[in-house]
Amino acid sequence: MQRISKILLYYKFLPISDPKAVMLWQRELCERLSLKGRILISEHGINGTVGGDMDACKEYVKKCKEYFGRMEFKWSEGGAEDFPRLSVKVRDEIVAFGVPGELKVDENGVIGGGVHLKPAQVNKLVEERGDDVVFFDGRNAMEAQIGKFKNAVVPDVTTTHDFIAELESGKYDWMKDKPVISYCTGGIRCEILSALMKNRGFQEVYQIDGGIVRYGEKFGNDGLWEGSLYVFDKRMHTEFGMGIEDPGFVQLGHCVHCGTATNKFENCGNLDCRTLTLMCSACAEDPMKRTCGKEECANVVMQTVEK
Repeated sequence: MQRISKILLYYKFLPISDPKAVMLWQRELCERLSLKGRILISEHGINGTVGGDMDACKEYVKKCKEYFGRMEFKWSEGGAEDFPRLSVKVRDEIVAFGVPGELKVDENGVIGGGVHLKPAQVNKLVEERGDDVVFFDGRNAMEAQIGKFKNAVVPDVTTTHDFIAELESGKYDWMKDKPVISYCTGGIRCEILSALMKNRGFQEVYQIDGGIVRYGEKFGNDGLWEGSLYVFDKRMHTEFGMGIEDPGFVQLGHCVHCGTATNKFENCGNLDCRTLTLMCSACAEDPMKRTCGKEECANVVMQTVEK
């Protein structure tokens, strides 16, 4: 009988008094169950993505719930083969915003974060408040190139470390008295981001319970989400509903070189750059065009090809 494998995605914010002890237990548990993936642990909680045999995943979920209490696990296709190794580490933050001392958690999660909205409540708030509602993207700006909420504000950030300076720049002060819905892939980044926003004077902040994933599962391409969802595995993107063939699907991504519609990111051919860049298959296969678009990278690639 063919074995079934799965990938688990999860996080939980709660006080952990001895992160190193939890790290050693998690490593032993995953090794015993032959799970691979990446797990981060801090005094604020745990954040992980692991893959392996279905029965092993079920046992892992059982043991985590016994230790941490109630947790939500998202199941997706894949397995241990989707990860090069098992990595279990202790960090100052389970999402690196660069302000570990600012985040406060208790047994109920993040203290002072935004109000959680179920997907249907998101639509209801927009129906009631109209254009006053601002969607605020809590991801890296690159991810929004292929998908975002309609008319969303996309901060100019490359990593989560950039958000503090961005929020304190004054660019978004006009939003501080408006209803702001922060959103991210699975919800974890906005657990923290919404609290950081409230600490900086944003008065009415919300977050989508379960993130874009849960919203897309509920409404597909018939809601307020447009385009594809960037994901951090070998697929690199996924779609909701019937995918790109869905009549309601909105194509946002286009090749940086020729403008052809695409949702696929490729690494720049300059090995010192490697910036993920939207490219159609034709341009990606052309050694002279496989660049991020910067002149210096184009020159390096050209010299490499000519050699």
